[in-house]
Amino acid sequence: MYAIANKNVTSMPELNWKFDNSYARLPEAFFSRLEPAPAKEPNLVIFNHSLASEMGLDAENIPESKLAELFVGNTLPKGATPIAQAYAGHQFGHFTVLGDGRALVLGEHIAPDGLRYDIQFKGSGRTPYSRGGDGRAAIGPMLREYIISEAMAALGVPTTRSLAVVTTGEPVYRENILQGAILTRVAKSHLRVGTFEYAAYRRDLQGLSNLVDYAIDRHFSRFNSKENSALLLLKGVMESQIGLVVNWLRVGFIHGVMNTDNMTISGETIDYGPCAFMDVYDPQTAFSSVDHGRRYAFGNQPIITRWNLVRFAEALLPLIHSDVDKAVNIAEEHISAFDNIFKSQWTSMMQKKLGFFGENPEDVAIAEDFLSWMQTNKADYTNTFRLLCAGSPPMEGEHIDSAFADWYARWEARRIQQSETIDESLKLMRKNNPAYIPRNHKVEDALNLASEKGDLTLLHSLLNVIADPYIERNEHESYTAPHPPDYGRYQTFCGT
Repeated sequence: MYAIANKNVTSMPELNWKFDNSYARLPEAFFSRLEPAPAKEPNLVIFNHSLASEMGLDAENIPESKLAELFVGNTLPKGATPIAQAYAGHQFGHFTVLGDGRALVLGEHIAPDGLRYDIQFKGSGRTPYSRGGDGRAAIGPMLREYIISEAMAALGVPTTRSLAVVTTGEPVYRENILQGAILTRVAKSHLRVGTFEYAAYRRDLQGLSNLVDYAIDRHFSRFNSKENSALLLLKGVMESQIGLVVNWLRVGFIHGVMNTDNMTISGETIDYGPCAFMDVYDPQTAFSSVDHGRRYAFGNQPIITRWNLVRFAEALLPLIHSDVDKAVNIAEEHISAFDNIFKSQWTSMMQKKLGFFGENPEDVAIAEDFLSWMQTNKADYTNTFRLLCAGSPPMEGEHIDSAFADWYARWEARRIQQSETIDESLKLMRKNNPAYIPRNHKVEDALNLASEKGDLTLLHSLLNVIADPYIERNEHESYTAPHPPDYGRYQTFCGT
């Protein structure tokens, strides 16, 4: 059973929690009230002091044992109202009714600057949506989310964040017996495309309307218009998700499981199960062990984003127009803007990666030809773009062939045409082409050592490198190398 008894509640005044629970004021069909399952022997593995400071939380003088009790759910902050959210989703194209099967939102912390943050426990026990699962999580996947989400934040990619990881002192049974753990996730909200699909599935027009108004108020209050609320929301979500996927493409990130329940309307990256970063450039790169058809491969991510937005629009149809045919036509008209918006944002992103200012009709061709050359020559995506930031042509290695030399001459000619200096161009490139990403083999080495031996040395070293990914340092050279030739085929897993 899932926990429903009242917890020991503590004010924890040192942390300066300021909870509100606006989502819990929506109709109760959208959530279930319950509390985290107790943990026998909680132990704090890692705590994100930097993020806590950004949120106005002060944990400096709190013993680790108290932080462990708090972030495992044995004690709850004053004002917390834990809920498991209900939602649906298209998983690999197939509709399913879902919900938080192993997660609870404690509530929304209001930071001193007025920003609102969802505080969620992941791995906190069974819920009404667990569908036979144990509701628990293992330490490896929780530390993986901590690493990758913090790397994404440092890279400038919109993302949920990780505040803490605590072990529970209890085993988790998967293929092997693993150490149980709970991650504390921080998000602008956990509203997903699937949340709206759930409301539409229930044919709850009033609930759907309430959800739309709530989403606009929380995420798109800048829209001050008398236009149809559902269309305003569709427009805002489309813009936020296009911006997100363009950022993924900028840094070579592959989400791995872009089901509609894993796509937030705020445009933050969420759910870091089978994600990974691309080494060798290939649009068909996919690492997820369950993505047999490469549905969510690197180059397919824009296509899937559009597909997901169509599902979002379908959920909103009853609010777009009372006449179904008219609603479909209106929604299709709005979705048709996707291609131009995406192309514009992708072009702008590539111009920055290549150090281009202003507009030039040749920019798209120059970018696409460079990507084509990288794919043909199996060049490393991150390192090759970063190599251009050196300011002089490479003199040796894989980048020396006639095709590259011809491309390099075109690229230099384009930069010379602009009024900005070469130094300004290089500065722009260094801001948009990271020197460091969380290389897959480095992540796995850190996770294996932490999970099997409780040694966080490699994990902290990796976090230190990726905390400032745009500044090159000689001592971090090993973190730029792709995986060794004998590493084998890399696969990622959901961790559930």
